Amino acid sequence: MLLIKNGYIKTMVSEDIENGYVLIGDDGKIISVGTDIEDTPEMTVIDAAGRLVTPGCVEAHCHIGVHNSAMRWEGADYNERSDPLTPHMRAIDGINPIDEMFTLAISHGVTSACTGPGSANVVGGTFVAIKLVGKRIDKMIIKNPVAMKCAFGENPKGVYGQSGNKTPVTRMATAALLRDLLFRSRNYLAAKEAGKEPSFDIKLESMIPVMKKEIPLKAHAHRADDIFTAIRIAKEFDLDLTLDHCTDGALIADELAKEGYPAFVGPSLGNKSKIELSNKSFKTPAVLNEAGVPVSIITDAPVIPIEYLPMCAGFAYSEGLPYDEAWRAITINPAKHTGIGDRVGSLEKGKDGDVVIWCDDPLKNIGTKAYITIVDGKAVYKQED
Repeated sequence: MLLIKNGYIKTMVSEDIENGYVLIGDDGKIISVGTDIEDTPEMTVIDAAGRLVTPGCVEAHCHIGVHNSAMRWEGADYNERSDPLTPHMRAIDGINPIDEMFTLAISHGVTSACTGPGSANVVGGTFVAIKLVGKRIDKMIIKNPVAMKCAFGENPKGVYGQSGNKTPVTRMATAALLRDLLFRSRNYLAAKEAGKEPSFDIKLESMIPVMKKEIPLKAHAHRADDIFTAIRIAKEFDLDLTLDHCTDGALIADELAKEGYPAFVGPSLGNKSKIELSNKSFKTPAVLNEAGVPVSIITDAPVIPIEYLPMCAGFAYSEGLPYDEAWRAITINPAKHTGIGDRVGSLEKGKDGDVVIWCDDPLKNIGTKAYITIVDGKAVYKQED
């Protein structure tokens, strides 16, 4: 067993514990969190010495592993640009865990991530939720799949519309392609459920979890009209949906609050590299939260290096997002809204023993790294290392 004691514990689901402990069993699961415990000989003890202790941070939207940091085009496996509709692509088949982004993430307290295809295609394939420690992706999976990537706006237009002879060239075509796939997927599923066994179609087969609401559409949408198109189509087909990037979210926060879909906001750091990012701001999470929209903060790594996830939450805090909400936006909120909240995102009995002991508060002292990072009850990073 591993005992972390004398820490300032932020559980993310209850009141902070000023001088508390986290006890993790040999199976890597949290046994208890509290204020009073006796050391026993079978425990390995880490004295947090008053340091901040939180769950491992959770990245809700990135491309870690499928877009490698140091390999340029050879490492760019995140966009299959041969076809605007590729729901049969699976992130697990393109992830390289032996990339420095993984170790950098761990050293900055990011222990879990949802990663997958980019936004070149109208439908790009499935995302997977993984732990960021390991050599073999099959052993790192938390949940697979967690979402089906789709994209609106400039990106699919830019990839296929540049030549002018391959659809989509317009936003209308993007929506039409997605609708066509959803109509065919719905009919394919209905035929299977009726026992008719249609001819196997790997694309339509891959869409079945979406149609059955087992996983959401993960909608890349920056501009307000694209966000509303994503919502319109999700409603037409009665699908679950997450709003990823949501750059114009602050402009339409009142409308989004009525809809109730979670917003994954970012990447907010860096320049406004295209037209639909004109309203990019670290104020957006605060405005959405105030309106009642469930908010997570994302890096879209490698657009922003994944190790800067806590720093991005700190910038959002400095721009008006309440402190505790900023922490939830990189822990329990992304865990819950990506379907892995039963495993990670908070410190409570039965969850995975993913814990970060911080050198300082990364939301208040920008650039702070982890003092010790623990994944599944094992210390995988120590500052002195």
